[in-house]
Amino acid sequence: MTAETPTSPGPGVNWRTPLLVVLAGCLIAMIGFGIRSVFGLFMDPMLSAKGWSRETFSLALAIQNLLWGIGVPIAGILADKFGPSRVLGLGAVVYAVGVYGMAESTSSGMLHLTAGVLTGTGVAFTAFSLALAAMAKAVGPARRTMALGLGTAAGSFGQVVFSPVSQQFIAQYGWHDSLFILSALALVIIPLAMVLPKSDGGKNESTVDQSVSQALSEAIRHRGYILLTIGFFVCGFHVAFITVHFPSYVRDVGLDPLVGAVALSLVGLCNIMGSFLSGVIGQRFSKKSTLSVIYLLRAVCITGLLMAPKTEFTIYAFAAAMGFLWLSTVPLTTGIVAQVFGVRYMATLFGVVFFSHQLGSFLGVYLGGYLYDTTGTYDAVWWAGVVLGVMAAVIHWPINEAPMARLRPAPTS
Repeated sequence: MTAETPTSPGPGVNWRTPLLVVLAGCLIAMIGFGIRSVFGLFMDPMLSAKGWSRETFSLALAIQNLLWGIGVPIAGILADKFGPSRVLGLGAVVYAVGVYGMAESTSSGMLHLTAGVLTGTGVAFTAFSLALAAMAKAVGPARRTMALGLGTAAGSFGQVVFSPVSQQFIAQYGWHDSLFILSALALVIIPLAMVLPKSDGGKNESTVDQSVSQALSEAIRHRGYILLTIGFFVCGFHVAFITVHFPSYVRDVGLDPLVGAVALSLVGLCNIMGSFLSGVIGQRFSKKSTLSVIYLLRAVCITGLLMAPKTEFTIYAFAAAMGFLWLSTVPLTTGIVAQVFGVRYMATLFGVVFFSHQLGSFLGVYLGGYLYDTTGTYDAVWWAGVVLGVMAAVIHWPINEAPMARLRPAPTS
């Protein structure tokens, strides 16, 4: 007897086509990252209304970044075991509750709980890395890095859309009601998550019977994985510090607050192209070498900002340059993980790497607020970003990108 092909939709028909999975993943990345990227716009109006210091607000978002980093590996393990839909759905609910609670906070402790712990956990369980892992499993290796670049670019598009829109919401409705609106938008992730399939292995990829603990053990013994994890710390330091503190920095140098909002939008706009291009480049050339170049260019851009006159043109030029380098590290970093270890436990393995990213985010956000309140300037944090950028460029260079032996095609006789 031969197996028959179903002629009508049923349990054996996979309606989740690669195109549909990629589209849903992109929308999840856009909404989740778009909301997360605009919290810096709420710093000045909230502090003005509540009388809190920048350190208080910065600590809340630093906690958020830390919980984001702690939660992503856990979310990755759960998504690899049970599928991403349930994890993303739960995360969307916690995300919405956290943002709603942020608006209702009446004390610094409540702000740290809602904007920090709850929102950070929600961001972790709706992380675009979960969507990227599902996308990577839906397409073949030949298009994988490009798909990862597309998903990362979608997250940037969320920043492009949400930055000016949120600023307009704040101007028209006030910061309090604007947070309510963002809270409701987070729930849109739930129906989108239902599109993502549960899949053990990647398309056109041979698999072996491996547990999550074995996968983690294999990765930890790999020198390149350790270097990649250390290097991603720097990405988090740069991105989180700029996302949270750049609008206030722009205001401090005497420019209109709208310039800061437009600059964040410009970062996201340029990163759409930068992320997609990094995916294309990573598909054809060495991913680790491209990462080294990106981190070195970041150091150059920050140095240029500090040395140049603080005009609108300078701010926009810096935002555009950093935009091309912003999340262009993500498709390359995730691409190396998938290339070396396969996609079976990609969400888990990238989650560990991402935890390092969020440790950097915590340090960048908190130091920004602490050193500003202490010294009255962000210069020390900017220069730290320069030094870390150069160090990251050196760290990525010796990474071995070759796939593990178990992923290589068996020799033919």
